[in-house]
Amino acid sequence: MASDPRVFFASERTLLAWVRTGIAIVGLGFIVSKFGLFLRLIVAERGDAGLVQDARASGVLGVGFVVLGALSIAAAAAQHG
Repeated sequence: MASDPRVFFASERTLLAWVRTGIAIVGLGFIVSKFGLFLRLIVAERGDAGLVQDARASGVLGVGFVVLGALSIAAAAAQHG
């Protein structure tokens, strides 16, 4: 039954779905981090101290999403191999 090509193709589709999801999460992380940079520019222009915490949190959250996406891709590759 392991020589059935349908099993191999199903495994490949699952791997590609996980990789696609991981890439989407990494992309979201970059977008969130760039938004933090945008907030920092607004803080520099206006001097609004309330946005400083939001800018820092955005950077941390963005890095967290990038790490989460990379870990999901690594886990998918480890499970597939």
